[in-house]
Amino acid sequence: METFATMLQDELDRRQSRLIERRFKRCGLDERLTLMDFDWRFNPKLPRNTCFELHALKFITEGANALIIGKPGTGKSHVAEAVAYQATLQGYDVRYVEADAEFARYGLASTEEQAQLLKGWIDPDLLVLDDLFLARRIADVSAELLQAIVHRRYKLRRSIVITSNRVVQDWGKYLANATMATTILDRLMHRCAMLEFEGKSYRLKEAAARLVITCESS
Repeated sequence: METFATMLQDELDRRQSRLIERRFKRCGLDERLTLMDFDWRFNPKLPRNTCFELHALKFITEGANALIIGKPGTGKSHVAEAVAYQATLQGYDVRYVEADAEFARYGLASTEEQAQLLKGWIDPDLLVLDDLFLARRIADVSAELLQAIVHRRYKLRRSIVITSNRVVQDWGKYLANATMATTILDRLMHRCAMLEFEGKSYRLKEAAARLVITCESS
């Protein structure tokens, strides 16, 4: 019986591993980041406790959202990707997209392709829109798409995590429609964690370190 139980557990473990791998491939992440990989000492004023609360994933069961807003290079995307990866490990269906690029792709797609893309962003338990408004101004079709995603996921109580360098007060300018921005934010922020990331850029730190190494080796 012990041998049979061991064999059964091994098979269950293998199946679980395959399920996790399929969820990871489907979600759109390139890396398996965690919050343990993050250098919290570099910017000690970041909202560490709130990040770990998100990582606990309770907000997904509540149908809540998260807005991670702040300066470039401060770790917003790392935290969002870590939350998304943790959600895949816990059995959630997750989609991670680079917002501006995917919205632009949607604008160039056929009607049938657009319907499939929209379904792929509505259905998952968690949708991560990374670097929203990176290009400052998005096309009208992208603005309407964002409104549709937020509206439909709000009705279904499915969670969204958005990262952006742009403060929410300026979203009306980037959408070129203050009323649309108000409608989107009203639904996003009804049940929402708001995280502000300030401080120095990790990317500039890493670039400076590489420059020092290059100079020392030359």
